[in-house]
Amino acid sequence: MRVLVLGSGAREHAVVHALRRSEGVSEVYAAPGNPGIARAADCLPVAADDLPSVAEAAADLKVDVTIVGPELPLALGIGDEFARRGLRLFGPRRDAAMLESSKVFAKDFCRRHGIPTADSRCARSADEAAAAARELGLPVVFKADGLASGKGVLMVRSEDELAQAIEVFFVQRRFGDAGDKVLVEECLSGEEVSYMAITDGTRVVPIATSHDYKRAHEGDQGPNTGGMGAHSPALVIPPGTSRLILNSVVRPAVAGMAAEGREYRGVLYAGLMMTAAGPRVLEFNCRLGDPETQAIFLRLDDNFAAVARDAADGALQTASMQWRKEAVACIVVAAEGYPGSPRRGDQITGVDDAMALAGVTVYHAGTKLREDGTLVTAGGRVLSVCGRGSTLDEALGTAYAGVERIDFTGKWYRPDIGRDTLESLGASAERA
Repeated sequence: MRVLVLGSGAREHAVVHALRRSEGVSEVYAAPGNPGIARAADCLPVAADDLPSVAEAAADLKVDVTIVGPELPLALGIGDEFARRGLRLFGPRRDAAMLESSKVFAKDFCRRHGIPTADSRCARSADEAAAAARELGLPVVFKADGLASGKGVLMVRSEDELAQAIEVFFVQRRFGDAGDKVLVEECLSGEEVSYMAITDGTRVVPIATSHDYKRAHEGDQGPNTGGMGAHSPALVIPPGTSRLILNSVVRPAVAGMAAEGREYRGVLYAGLMMTAAGPRVLEFNCRLGDPETQAIFLRLDDNFAAVARDAADGALQTASMQWRKEAVACIVVAAEGYPGSPRRGDQITGVDDAMALAGVTVYHAGTKLREDGTLVTAGGRVLSVCGRGSTLDEALGTAYAGVERIDFTGKWYRPDIGRDTLESLGASAERA
């Protein structure tokens, strides 16, 4: 098989890593890729959201299946572009990708199909947003309707924060057109988990569970980011809950899409809050999570290339995938200024030293090579440092040891990834 991966982040690096372990894969391409990906795949000078150029490359290279990493190509309709050309793509078409590209659509879809989610109101003006917040009762969450790279979410706990949120969304218009409509949602309490599954439009294959950390700072404080770390398995999901999520959220979503003429093929990601009343949908994504994939795919002991091809064809051949009985922790190392305006161009050292540690894998995200071969920072989330272990405690220790070997000006990371899980379960007793 010849496989093309679209994207340039650590998630795509992890996917390429998994493809290289997949039997029968002869060639792996990436568009545009990054310096880490370039060690394992042929990188093409094509932007992932340049749909015609990507499709032409896939056709010219006789690619058997193209795997989409980021959300923007899906929202723009890359699935439709490939379908018109008779090319195989792992990912939903534009009308199905609305589950991610419009939070208002996703919320209405949940209501239509009885999928448990938080109460909410749609606001198109500052006055409507203020009225919705007071009707629902503080605290609430403001969410930009459109794509905002995981950052278009603000928690509103007080009247002062309500005024600030209205300023950000409707006066400053920080999220641009993505914030033309704002979902004002009740604030749920519980454990937040990520649940992903692969579907061919009818059948569903669960992906191993994970727990991710969106807030910038220790103790889940600070602004939302694209994700500062993750671990797999989630461990906070009680026995039997995985099946409950599958039957109450994922399968109804796939069936609902089909019933509305929006057949869904690819990865369906449900961001969930595990409340006292059961799982509630916070968001849907239409692709693999980042940084969840970095943690999850290191545990993968199966042929991802074949599964992606079969799902794209609407013909999944398996009801389950094989996962290693271990824990993996992922720590995101970020540049100064992230999630706002990150520093760029700082020399990165120690990546190979970190990789030399047993159990450590480093995935590149915001990196680039200068002409002289120097590796430098080129984005907000610079690297994903992953550690494996028989327990989560061990995996975290390994990952943080890797982090300590890496250095660049302005480097920062959350020091508490997984701490809440360890405290709730007991570090010495839990095994993956």
